[in-house]
Amino acid sequence: MGALDGKVAIVTGGSSGIGLATTKLFLAEGAEVVVVDMQEPPHASRFVAADVGDPAAWASVVGECESAFGGVDIAYLNAGVTTGESDITALTDEQYRRIMRANIDGVVFGARAVVPAMERRGGGAVVATASLAGLIAFPPDPIYTLTKHAVVGLVRSLAPQLEAKRITLNAVCPGIVKTPLVGDEIIANLEAAGFPLMPPEQIAAAVLMCATGNVTGQAYVCQPGREATAYLFANVPGPRIDGAEGMRPPDLVDPD
Repeated sequence: MGALDGKVAIVTGGSSGIGLATTKLFLAEGAEVVVVDMQEPPHASRFVAADVGDPAAWASVVGECESAFGGVDIAYLNAGVTTGESDITALTDEQYRRIMRANIDGVVFGARAVVPAMERRGGGAVVATASLAGLIAFPPDPIYTLTKHAVVGLVRSLAPQLEAKRITLNAVCPGIVKTPLVGDEIIANLEAAGFPLMPPEQIAAAVLMCATGNVTGQAYVCQPGREATAYLFANVPGPRIDGAEGMRPPDLVDPD
């Protein structure tokens, strides 16, 4: 028996790279996998051609899962792009809107669409692809870094709300993975320098861990030769006011 027997999964950006490796792993573990991408994947139970940054497209994605397979249990929100631009003065409007649409809108709209479907199933798991660039500075592409910090922030902030719905939410934060997103020239230069690259299958294994576990709100660092490890965030300095030493802001969300 597979770890995902009877489960229905959505994988965005599942036609290549990490998304393809995860699709193959999910299928091998018994899941029905609906791939959402702009190009047809080599492996999938169903394919939905859609722009993940289009909020209207997500109704069709969830509808396909529910009509074909009865629901949604897992969503891997993985689709993403880079700008390849380090110079903020050279950044074009088109580059900026494209990366925001894929890297941030695709995660936000995806999560918004799948959560009600998962609630109808009694729970589920959402995993988002962030990056080491979501945890550290990455000067070669500051806007890509911005988007991945946003994904990590969303995961950490939204997870407590979803936990009450029996839905886990985690991020995987890979270092450099040998995928088309990195580019052949960069890969060749890194390999020539002896820098270790990860195969996409290593990240797929981390995604499976997130999808089948009970832990939520974590950003898992993925590095060559290491098991996926939850990143430890330091607490920020608190107030130094008499009577409020170290106080955290109260929960301002009305539970009713």
